[in-house]
Amino acid sequence: MAQLNLGNISVDVLFKDIKNVHLSVHPPTGRVRISAPARMSLDTVRIFAISKLGWIKQQQTKLRRQERETPREYLDRESHYVWGKRYLLQIVEGDGSPSVELKHNRIRLRLRPGTPADRKQVVVEAWYRAQVKKAALLLIAKLGPVIGVTVEQVFVQKMKTKWGSCNTARQHIRLNSDLAKKPIECLEYVVAHEMIHLVVPPYPVRAGSAPSI
Repeated sequence: MAQLNLGNISVDVLFKDIKNVHLSVHPPTGRVRISAPARMSLDTVRIFAISKLGWIKQQQTKLRRQERETPREYLDRESHYVWGKRYLLQIVEGDGSPSVELKHNRIRLRLRPGTPADRKQVVVEAWYRAQVKKAALLLIAKLGPVIGVTVEQVFVQKMKTKWGSCNTARQHIRLNSDLAKKPIECLEYVVAHEMIHLVVPPYPVRAGSAPSI
């Protein structure tokens, strides 16, 4: 694989046995990839990429519109994101177990009176993990027969520097719980990416693991 640098934009170029050039911008980070016919020169690919810079920047802007959130205080009317959509937090105090639900443009957090902010965070983050796992399992069931791989287990956790990773020996996938805040296409891309790594690692790695994105 070759790489082009167009100012502050890096483009991965993959030469393949195809007839036409294919340009794509991948979530969640806006990574740019061009698949080009094997006979095409890198200079020609560069000219093509330059001609599409406006479109590339437009797509990257859409994907990066939602930056990682600043620390939350879990106060009424605070903004929180679910699958790329902005919701306002609504604190509802009362008896019963803590719960989270979406209601119109609100993310309703039910808690006992006097619940501290750190406990509110625990409840909301557990809910985000559950959303990612539920959606990921549906995607895996759909993609498994297509890719030809079985995922034995899915783990979801807060991750600082990765969106996902996989273990090829155990056929496990690990996902970042923050994916629940991004458009669903981001989760689809990460799940498909890691499932493909279970079959074909992009380059040699240490036994038992595959590169993470």
